[in-house]
Amino acid sequence: MIDKRTIFEIHRLKDLGWTERRIAREIRLGRNTVKKYLDNPEQVVCKRSPKPSKLDPFRDLIDQFLEQDSMVKAPVVLQRLQSRGFDGKITIVRDYLQEVRGKIKHREPFIRFESPPGQQMQIDWGHFGHLSYGQDNRRLYALAVTESYSRLFYVEFTHSQKQESLHQSLLNAFSYFKGTPRELLVDNMLTAVTERQGVLIRFNEAFLDFLRPFKIIPIACNVRSPNEKGKIENIIKFLRYNFWPLRSFTDLNDIQTQLLDWLDNVASVRIHQTTGQSPKERFSTVTLGALPEPLPDCRETALVLVHKDFAVRFDANAYTVPPWLIGKKLTLKADKTTVTIYHQQKPVATHQRSWRRKQRIELPSHMEQVKKMKKRLWQDKQITLFSSLGPEARDFLQALADANQPIKKNVSRLLCLKDEYGALSLIQAIRKAILHRAYGAHYIENILYQEMTPQHHHPPVKLKDKDLNHIRLPEPSLSEYDAYILKKSKEDKDD
Repeated sequence: MIDKRTIFEIHRLKDLGWTERRIAREIRLGRNTVKKYLDNPEQVVCKRSPKPSKLDPFRDLIDQFLEQDSMVKAPVVLQRLQSRGFDGKITIVRDYLQEVRGKIKHREPFIRFESPPGQQMQIDWGHFGHLSYGQDNRRLYALAVTESYSRLFYVEFTHSQKQESLHQSLLNAFSYFKGTPRELLVDNMLTAVTERQGVLIRFNEAFLDFLRPFKIIPIACNVRSPNEKGKIENIIKFLRYNFWPLRSFTDLNDIQTQLLDWLDNVASVRIHQTTGQSPKERFSTVTLGALPEPLPDCRETALVLVHKDFAVRFDANAYTVPPWLIGKKLTLKADKTTVTIYHQQKPVATHQRSWRRKQRIELPSHMEQVKKMKKRLWQDKQITLFSSLGPEARDFLQALADANQPIKKNVSRLLCLKDEYGALSLIQAIRKAILHRAYGAHYIENILYQEMTPQHHHPPVKLKDKDLNHIRLPEPSLSEYDAYILKKSKEDKDD
């Protein structure tokens, strides 16, 4: 197996018109292997963890030393690191200092770089504080994407910078531009670049997997080189100081609606200081790559369990599903507006996504199904028989239902305890259990065991038909006979 970076390189060379033979010779793979991954890039790949360096935990600390004294010597840095637990040699410290200083010493004047039409897009995140939903606050981010030649740009506001948010935002941007560039210039964000050693770059595998169908080549900026992505840096500033002030928003959808209106009527039609044209006019001459069909599904995905309250937990909220799915594991997919839950690849529930926390999002149809299930349950013969024991039995049944206890299983055991200890003893145990809020047949059994003596009855005659042996008759209510006798006595006195 080969990794996803190699798969990406195979497809990149193929998109350049290389033959399979030439690709195989360049990457040093067999032609059959190249053909296999061209035909089906979705192969299971092996993951290799990068070899860690002893210096990795101390790089930020060394950068702080260099900010204080850019010419500090390696032995001095080594002494400071050793006092903090570093056990490596001076060689790797000296190599790192030379690498960083080389970038500082050999800085050159910035040269403005102009990309050909459709060649490159630049992306970057901006942080815009928080957005309030009632008592809950959610962090607010904006991913800006610009076509470098025309300066036309698109912005997607989100509450997350996770991998799925990056992919979904880029997908929305490509749809806005109605095409894709040949290159995508990215900052050293972890969702795009996982490791960097000088000019050697290890891109995030999920990011490469996302870009492959679009035939886009990622390019990472050098560390501490904001001039390389100056176009997108300026757009973040323009967004912050032109769009953001004096506005109020209710939710993400409201922000995006106002943003698109601002893009169409302000940002895209203004005369750009550098090009002397409006981005919209200049973009009309740009030809982009075609979008693949179908577009990839970039929604956030999670495997969730359906709890006893017929709901799944996602992003600090509960979303209901049909009650017959209780106990099953389902697939949940979410974007900024909707949460869809699947059972065996079929959608079983779709909700509006809530950005508040600790909320229960419930569909009326799910509650109706629960009511119907409870109604059928209460019509069960054994449950009807247990209910005939009196109001205490009915209260205990309701308590079992409120506590999400299995009704049939408990009732079956309680009826067996009635046969063993008698109805009167069972009712007394139920009263005590309700008093202590102990809902379950095992609590009743424990109370009866501690306080009562089982009533031994001679077993009835066993019939050949097994169903007849399980017939139960409702317990007669003596209060009804007492009421009848009192009524009869009163009638006799009146006569």
